[in-house]
Amino acid sequence: MSILSGVQARPWLLCSVALCAGLAVGCGFVPLGWWPLTVLGLAAFTLCVVGLPLRRAAAAGYAFGLGLFGLTVSWIYIYGVWMAVLLVAFMALWGLLYALAVAAFSELPIWPPLAAISWAAIEYGTALVPFGGFPWTRLAYTTADAPFGGFLRFLGVPGTGLLVALSAAALAYAGRAVLAPSAALTEASPRRWFRVTPTVLAAVAVAIIITVIGGLLRLLPIAATGSDKRDVNIGIVQGNVDGSAGPRSMGYAGSVLANHYSETATLLALARTGLIAQPDFVLWPENASDLDPLVNDTAAALIGQSARLAQVPVLVGAVMSGPGEGERQTSALWWEPGSGITARYDKRNAVPFGEYTPWKDLIFKLFPQAKQVGRQTVPGIDPGVLTVNVAGQPLGIGVIICYELGFDATVYDVVRAGAAVITVQSNNAGYTGSWQPLQQFEITRVRAMELGREIVVATTSSYSGLILPDGTVADRTVEATAAARVYTVPVRTGVSLGVRVAPFVGPASAGVMLLLAAYAVLLRRKQAKLAHAD
Repeated sequence: MSILSGVQARPWLLCSVALCAGLAVGCGFVPLGWWPLTVLGLAAFTLCVVGLPLRRAAAAGYAFGLGLFGLTVSWIYIYGVWMAVLLVAFMALWGLLYALAVAAFSELPIWPPLAAISWAAIEYGTALVPFGGFPWTRLAYTTADAPFGGFLRFLGVPGTGLLVALSAAALAYAGRAVLAPSAALTEASPRRWFRVTPTVLAAVAVAIIITVIGGLLRLLPIAATGSDKRDVNIGIVQGNVDGSAGPRSMGYAGSVLANHYSETATLLALARTGLIAQPDFVLWPENASDLDPLVNDTAAALIGQSARLAQVPVLVGAVMSGPGEGERQTSALWWEPGSGITARYDKRNAVPFGEYTPWKDLIFKLFPQAKQVGRQTVPGIDPGVLTVNVAGQPLGIGVIICYELGFDATVYDVVRAGAAVITVQSNNAGYTGSWQPLQQFEITRVRAMELGREIVVATTSSYSGLILPDGTVADRTVEATAAARVYTVPVRTGVSLGVRVAPFVGPASAGVMLLLAAYAVLLRRKQAKLAHAD
């Protein structure tokens, strides 16, 4: 019996190995960032479930999912331990589904690419289910510093994740060929329990070639696009918020706005003494105004005073009342000095249980603490682009608000709708000290590489900064501090190849997976009938 057969034959050992493989994949995500472990962990898990009966594969897949998601997203515990338990328990089902797909397709000669396609299909599913999706743990998010990151600009996040999964599947194929027992070899050389064949070498070569090509693509320069060759100076303000209150960090009415008003004064003082450049506009983070300036005169006065002092517009992240009773919207407001709001964008992807409560009547009965969400967020519908005047010239400003970074369509709409500079507004004060802020900043790096654009980030209390199109972090602030910066970014237009290709990868992968799953079921039934007939 080979080592592989020994693992597969013992359910407790199989699930233990699968759990460890899930942890290894999770180690590729920040703050650890050990990306080779992501490839090796997924390869090891795929190797373990190839050829397994479906029931045993399902158990191993769930253990894998518990390891992966338990490590990467358990920071959700700040909303309650019950939330972390439920989320990880649900997300682990995606690992189960992948294991079922690999086990079902393993009888087909081309199972490695089918395994990779299955992973891509599952990542597509995480962006849809549950409650509008939770696509936080995707393979491409481990590639900002890996050779695979070179594919982001050409294949987008979905396509890059597919290639990472294909590399892992190729290694799993090689591992299976090496570890497969061979009667001929056993008789000829009892001490030799493995074999290396041209097939093994070819499979390893596939993984190596993908990695090398990705690394070479990273060397390609990012050409400027569009006829507008000007630069824009964007001032960012990180007002700082006390994160000790967890999800109630925004609960001290007016304090967050006061902090950002004060830090704006610091920004302007630095600019007028020549220590930093004069901003063309000032970027405040998500929820910088924790009061609706349309209904609260004090909030309107503070924001208006900030714009008048700056003598340039302020892009304000604000919590807005309505449109209905007991509802709210998270918005980006373009506030002109002396004129007030002249453009507005409403966040399209709201955080389940953080900004709204799905099935709230049932959830409130089962978990009364869920009422801490307060007013329910109503998502916006328009792309995040504000067409405004900056320094006397029209400019499309792209706005991505926090959680939206995980959703391909929302991010892609920003450049497809004509954004010439891209900003991210975020409030992750409640996650201070956890892995969440670092993970989000890393996702932003991946998005910058995918779009081929600079991204300017402003947060309430952690990891604001400037990210260049190649993923380089030009500057990043310190967590749980106040900060003021001015970043000079070029005006860019155009849409990367990755943005054009990526929308087709997920649906196509899901379609292939479903068709092949149906074929695999029919094939197994046919084989069962033949066996019964014999």
